[in-house]
Amino acid sequence: MDIEDVRGKPIRKGVHLRYTGTGSAGEAVDFKSDDNGTWVLLDTTDLWYKTKFLEVIGESEYNKLKNHTIFKSEEKQEEIGDKEKVNGIIKRSKSKFDDVDMSNELCDGGG
Repeated sequence: MDIEDVRGKPIRKGVHLRYTGTGSAGEAVDFKSDDNGTWVLLDTTDLWYKTKFLEVIGESEYNKLKNHTIFKSEEKQEEIGDKEKVNGIIKRSKSKFDDVDMSNELCDGGG
């Protein structure tokens, strides 16, 4: 199976790619095809992307995107690259909403 990016460049396992929709970047780890097209699994997001929305990028461009700051806080900046660190940031962000009351008694839609 010949798999190509949006510009016709070949995609193989281990190739660095950028999703043109959001700029997410990752390494190709798996492929699949179905009635809707050909898909590539990226290691950084663990999501499947249609090949027609991916572009092959070089090592230096990939490293720039990989090290791009995703969360800024007054205390520190955390960078992409360490999956455990990013997962910790996400868990801390989610925990801020643990005590939020989402019962239907708070708001009435009226009517």
